[in-house]
Amino acid sequence: MGKVSILIYITVAVLILFLISYSPSKPSNHRHRRLKLRSNFTFSHQVRPHHDPVPFDPIVADLELRREDRHWERQHMEHAHPELVQHESDSAPGAESQPEWEDFADAEDYLNDEERFNVTDRLVVLFPRIDVEPADGFVTEHELTQWNLQQAEREVMHRTQREMDVHDKNKDGFVSFAEYEPPSWVLNADNTSFGYDMGWWKEEHFNASDADGDGLLNITEFNDFLHPADTKNPKLLQWLCKEELRERDTDKDGKVNFKEFFHGLFDMVRNYDEEGHNSSHQFDDSMEAPAKKLFAQLDKDGDGYLSDVELLPVIGKLHPSESYYAKQQADYIISQADADKDGRLTLAEMIDNPYVFYSAIFNDDEDEDDYEYHDEFR
Repeated sequence: MGKVSILIYITVAVLILFLISYSPSKPSNHRHRRLKLRSNFTFSHQVRPHHDPVPFDPIVADLELRREDRHWERQHMEHAHPELVQHESDSAPGAESQPEWEDFADAEDYLNDEERFNVTDRLVVLFPRIDVEPADGFVTEHELTQWNLQQAEREVMHRTQREMDVHDKNKDGFVSFAEYEPPSWVLNADNTSFGYDMGWWKEEHFNASDADGDGLLNITEFNDFLHPADTKNPKLLQWLCKEELRERDTDKDGKVNFKEFFHGLFDMVRNYDEEGHNSSHQFDDSMEAPAKKLFAQLDKDGDGYLSDVELLPVIGKLHPSESYYAKQQADYIISQADADKDGRLTLAEMIDNPYVFYSAIFNDDEDEDDYEYHDEFR
């Protein structure tokens, strides 16, 4: 009789496990509600915004960009057809804050039973994609910088393509100056105020971006137009120097004297050269000597002034490119995760420091408004 009871218990246990394994999944709008994503996109465009590092993981980047696309499309619709847009007060609170189910298609393989994103599995997958120059079991600063730069360029081009889809009115794959509509803040700007509201987005900027001179911007030229700091187009770099001179020329004599250079430009160059240096408006004697040295090096004709042409050697420091930020990001990651301080990362070191790489992960708290970002670096 005892053996029969044991068999019955075993049979019931197997049946329960079977039913559990085939139970209906949770509703799609609940399963991923604890993944906290946020967008880097700033709808009120600024020419020199704070530069947030791009997501380390392409899957996380895709999730953020898809969510950002929906916000962008909504704002575009509100601007173009306000009469068709439902007022925010008419919709449920927080309705726009949650990613859609289809956004998680690529991430689904990395979600465990506790609805957490398995960063260990992701790092195992990503490590050999980063460790390529050479593939030796270590990720160096150079390899990590290149990885970050690839992710940044991918993200920037995604946004450029989205902008081009709007401004290319006749859908011929090019944007003319007549087609381009500047941001609203440019149209309403005070041309006498400090900032890049006067020269940016105007025809001189457009023409400088037109590398082949055909009067139209293709996707590469339009990307340069939106992000001139990353261009290799000499015409656009020269325009950037002219614009910088216009901004710094406080006495409006068409040139930059030492005082104008010292109170602004030199500190920007110093910030670039000395990573981690905190900008200060205290211009003491110790700063004046190196400033005069650099000024003399740039002042090729020795007339005591800097022209737009003479600013060209430092324009990349005044307008840092994505390469600069990619290196900053790599340096920070290594400083946080390099346990043995050999200047490179092993897979084990990366796995031991997941929040250096991931800032959008699952949280235990079910309350939508009560969560914590692991925000070491985003």
